[in-house]
Amino acid sequence: MSEAADVARLMRELKDRGGLSYGVLARRLHTSTSTLHRYCSGEALPAQFAVVDRFARACGASAAEAVDLHRAWLLADARRRAGATAPTPEPAPEAVPVPAVAAETTVPVVGPAPAAGTEPVVRPSWYRRRAAVVAAAGLAAGAVAVALLAVTGPDRGTPQAGAGAGAGAGAGTGTRGSGGSASAEATPSGAPSVPGAAPGATPTDPAAGTAQPPAPSGEPATVPAPASAPPPMPAPLKAAVRSHVWAAGCDHAYLAERGPGSVPPPPVQADAPAWATAQRAVHAGSQIVEVTLHGTGGGAVVLEGLEVRVGARRTPPAWNVYQMSQGCGGGLTPAVFAVNLDAPRPLARPVAGNDAGNRLPAPAFPMRVSADEPVVLRVEAVTTGCDCDWSLDLRWTSPGGSGTLRVDDGGRPLRTSAATGRPVYGYALEQGRWAR
Repeated sequence: MSEAADVARLMRELKDRGGLSYGVLARRLHTSTSTLHRYCSGEALPAQFAVVDRFARACGASAAEAVDLHRAWLLADARRRAGATAPTPEPAPEAVPVPAVAAETTVPVVGPAPAAGTEPVVRPSWYRRRAAVVAAAGLAAGAVAVALLAVTGPDRGTPQAGAGAGAGAGAGTGTRGSGGSASAEATPSGAPSVPGAAPGATPTDPAAGTAQPPAPSGEPATVPAPASAPPPMPAPLKAAVRSHVWAAGCDHAYLAERGPGSVPPPPVQADAPAWATAQRAVHAGSQIVEVTLHGTGGGAVVLEGLEVRVGARRTPPAWNVYQMSQGCGGGLTPAVFAVNLDAPRPLARPVAGNDAGNRLPAPAFPMRVSADEPVVLRVEAVTTGCDCDWSLDLRWTSPGGSGTLRVDDGGRPLRTSAATGRPVYGYALEQGRWAR
């Protein structure tokens, strides 16, 4: 199977799995239905990877599938460019004998026969060898770009789009971090691009940004290896995450598979993580997450925004609901970022609070955090229809760079499940047991 046919096959598989018609995809990609059909049938190859990347996103491709499609397109594009630059062979004319040149083998130039009474133009043998090398340079550049992509991988599940038909993988400039409940470190989000070689072009060193001298006669042209990526910059933030925060310190509910006779009495809020782990319990209906952020350097860090990532949606389990309190409350309703996990694309929406009749302003980005000025973020997620795995991505910027801090449950996703229609139990202190 050719490289172009491999690209078409991968695009067809993504389209069929996504269940979208050519018309719907064409409107999303701002192209014509006939052009998109030619791409998927192998009759044409997209001139830019940006089209392929948007296609993969529209079809819901995973990070691994996007990498496979990017690799296939790079190889097919390199093959196309190599075929466009290779000279078309023509019958060689009969050469008029000429005296031999010491240490140099000459061949007649390909072209029309010389006029009567004139000698044919001759070129040294390295002339043809160099033409073959230049024709293969496009394939070499494509192979190097594929190797870079395999090492670096996509950024947050998706690769960067290439700039054009003659470009390799895209490059990122920022740093990106990920971390659990204690701290996070930034990792590079991109790698330098490797441009494809064009006929007659001088190779360029991507590290120095200067043109390299052409290869000596008779030697193949080479594409210099890219400079190694700099070491990742440590994220200037530490986060302490509390994933078992109860409203007013007492109001919360958990789903557990065990029957009421096998479940111990409800704990106090401070012991909730151990109690829930022992019962294999899940937050029922809602979950409050509190994130305390401290700067780790001498300068300030700017918090730019908060994004919600839902990793999985399942049918809520048919378990029992255990209320931690029969009723409690207080005069304080903290301001929070409210998240509806049932939304197709959940957002963290700022909501104002109330303290004994005094309005508490809703939280708003950007925020400033440093070693001397910690910031506490409170997020309340609710669901009535799914058993959801989710996490938060906190975008930050500092004088030394920028990145993203992953907020989860100690390296695992946060989990909240709907509890509608499930049996509800409260703990009867006078009887010392759970009762409905």
